[in-house]
Amino acid sequence: MDGLETAGEVRVADVTRRRIAGVPTRLWPLVLVTAAVGAAGTQAAITVAGGGLAPAWLIPIFIGLFLVGEATQLHVQLRRETHSFSISEIPLVLGLYWLSPLALVLSRLTAVIVVNAVRRTTPHKFVTNTTVAAAETGVAVAVFAYMSPLDTTQPLLWISMLLAVGLADLVSFAGILAAITLYEGRPAPVAVTRLVIASISVGVLNTTVGLVVLIVLKVNMLALVLLVVLAVVLVMGYRAYAQFLAQHKSLGELYAFTRAVSTARQENSLADTMLTRVRELLSAESATLWMPALGRHPETALVARVDQAGLIDEQLGEDPIRRRVLDTGVTVHLGPRGANADLRLRRALRGRDVKDLIVVPLRSGTAVVGCLEVADRLHDLATFGAADVRLLETLAAHAAVAVENSRLVERLRYDAYHDTTTGLPNRRRLVEAVEAAIAVDPVPDEVVALLEFDIDALRGVNETLGHKAGDRLLAEVGRRLREHAPDGALVARLGGDEFAVLLRASGVDCVVALATDLRRVAIEPFPLENFTIEVGAAVGVVLFPDHADDSETLLRRVDAATDAAKALPRGVAVYSGAMESRSVHRLGLVPELRRAIEQDELTVHYQPKVALATRELIGVECLVRWNHPEQGLLMPGEFVPVAEHTGLIGPLTRWVLRNALAECRRWQDQGRPLGVSVNLSARTLQDPDFPDELDQLLADAGVPPELLTLEIIEGGALTDAERPLATLRRLAERGVRLSLDDFGVGTSAFSYLRTIPVHEIKIDRSFVLGMNTDAADLGIVRSIVGLGRHLGLSVVAEGVESERALAHLEEMGCDIAQGFLFARPLPQDRLESWVAARTESTTESSGDPSGESSGDAAAADEATRRLRVVGQHG
Repeated sequence: MDGLETAGEVRVADVTRRRIAGVPTRLWPLVLVTAAVGAAGTQAAITVAGGGLAPAWLIPIFIGLFLVGEATQLHVQLRRETHSFSISEIPLVLGLYWLSPLALVLSRLTAVIVVNAVRRTTPHKFVTNTTVAAAETGVAVAVFAYMSPLDTTQPLLWISMLLAVGLADLVSFAGILAAITLYEGRPAPVAVTRLVIASISVGVLNTTVGLVVLIVLKVNMLALVLLVVLAVVLVMGYRAYAQFLAQHKSLGELYAFTRAVSTARQENSLADTMLTRVRELLSAESATLWMPALGRHPETALVARVDQAGLIDEQLGEDPIRRRVLDTGVTVHLGPRGANADLRLRRALRGRDVKDLIVVPLRSGTAVVGCLEVADRLHDLATFGAADVRLLETLAAHAAVAVENSRLVERLRYDAYHDTTTGLPNRRRLVEAVEAAIAVDPVPDEVVALLEFDIDALRGVNETLGHKAGDRLLAEVGRRLREHAPDGALVARLGGDEFAVLLRASGVDCVVALATDLRRVAIEPFPLENFTIEVGAAVGVVLFPDHADDSETLLRRVDAATDAAKALPRGVAVYSGAMESRSVHRLGLVPELRRAIEQDELTVHYQPKVALATRELIGVECLVRWNHPEQGLLMPGEFVPVAEHTGLIGPLTRWVLRNALAECRRWQDQGRPLGVSVNLSARTLQDPDFPDELDQLLADAGVPPELLTLEIIEGGALTDAERPLATLRRLAERGVRLSLDDFGVGTSAFSYLRTIPVHEIKIDRSFVLGMNTDAADLGIVRSIVGLGRHLGLSVVAEGVESERALAHLEEMGCDIAQGFLFARPLPQDRLESWVAARTESTTESSGDPSGESSGDAAAADEATRRLRVVGQHG
């Protein structure tokens, strides 16, 4: 390794560009330790191998080799840091064999000093790099001096070289990690692991190449010519291939950018999409769209930054760089190196506190209406080049074409603060309004109130009547709120089916009364597409300064109040501390759930599924439970949503599948061919790797795929049907059974049956529970059973709790039933007891179709036990 800029030949050139007070002082312990390690290693090697600089004539050669090794690097970007892989281990291997310890250490340090001087590294980096290189080389010469033979053909020499260089790399990596920690704090374990693996791989490869070069040179020095030719050919081939990949990548990125901008125009997110894509494609810390003030329109500057979601609206003021581009229509490219004839632009760059910048004109027709710019390349060892200038100019041209005829200035300014569906201010505008409202000195006996409305019928309207009808519903809700809100109130759409009203009132009672009135107006029936639509609404209320004194907290707490309002009959809730405590409680479950999954602390309960025609037990539904050490037994509804929103749904799903399949395998070994059904989260269907993971789980358990049924919720995973449908088809091709759960609840059930490769439909329990008393529910169940029979699908009725319901289902010809009438979900031991008490075993032989005993032992081994459910239900 090569010091502060490397990590296993991995360099961190500028761990941070921001100077932190006291950092050089903190580095001195590291400098002293690494210097001491280098000195001790060198002295130990001299004690064993002798001192001196012989052969002295080789020292300049090795200094040159180390300089070449330092200069030959492959840069890899990881977030803000750039890591570089060098080939300095190759001259190190050769030097260990041919140079004395002192000569090798001096050669290496000379090369490091020259490289750092040429790169103009800061003094503290210069010292740190030098001492880390001294420690690395000192360890290498010491280890090699104590254990190496001189015969290049002996494997012991190879092992000595690998061990010496490997330990040296380890020392260097430790020094680099310490330096990074002093600059930025402890890095993420994942990043460290990735660097360790890369360092070991490159170190072993370079050491091996060095050994090969050493052996070849020992055989015949003229072979060096062949090695040089081979190296040149490989480098040229690599560069040609890298150039081809870069061109291919650029074309793909340009196509993706054009498509994203085109889509964004329809989704009212043009500025956000355009700037985010530009920033990502140019690997910049920020991308800015700037348009000057024009007439009554103020200056507009929208900025996308690498560490902040969404756009920031900044008032940047007069800037000579943008003004130059606007006036001349010529791109300006400023970097950290090289002179620029216009000192005014150079001073403007320094005033911005950025290291490099590209500003290109944004044209509408022939007029320059603004600028598109990127600043601060994320690569620590790189800056923007000519290729980046061409790319940004191309992106700007495509972006301009997308909005050329739509009055770019007005549209972007309006889109930044308004929702196109309703014409209302959006969340960004609301946040600004909240901040402005609470910044004003409060008036006695007056509060600032924020109301959030959650409309609950939007999804059903979208599925039944289409998204255009849903948009009309949103627009109507917005119109009603705007017309009935008090004068001076701001009505905004937060996104989805959420609206907000910001107002001033005399007190909490007045606000609650107003919220109740607005809710009543909002949920009045809608005439829509020859239907009368009835909606519900939950309203959360927060007050300033009673509940919070900043906009972020107010918005978070109004969400908690709205969630609480959904459970109240009147649908209006004023925030209280207990509401946020519930949210915090759910957030606190995340690490505990992760630990429960990793330490196998969850359990699976099994609910029997019975074939109604034969009363046979044909399988079970597997339902996860969590016996929390403090809260007791938790149902899926209490922790599965947490898993879905925190990335734990994948591990949780694999855990349930692994345990369910293991139980299925055990039943098979006992001659009981019982299938297992497992609920599948909508998010799992978005994972393209899930089918392959399921293949491995089935293979590990030794379970045929036809014994596994995956239950998917109707509509829940299929609103964006392209990826889930592809995953479902791959699962069906593997022989896994698919079941459409809660069938009949959604409004697009029949359209799903046309597109989803399901084998089974499950009637929602609400219809089964209600069919004894509600003729409509009975008719729905009968229709679903008939539909399933007509389409050749199995029909499962869940929620069977009475003999009367069971009789209805048998009369209809329903295939399978499950519910409390047979058994509640049971843990594994109680399920075994239930099977023993409630079923009787029959044997189906695969050896003799006549049913007569043939006396063949093999046929007896192939016999399969069927379990018929008997006894009292309940």
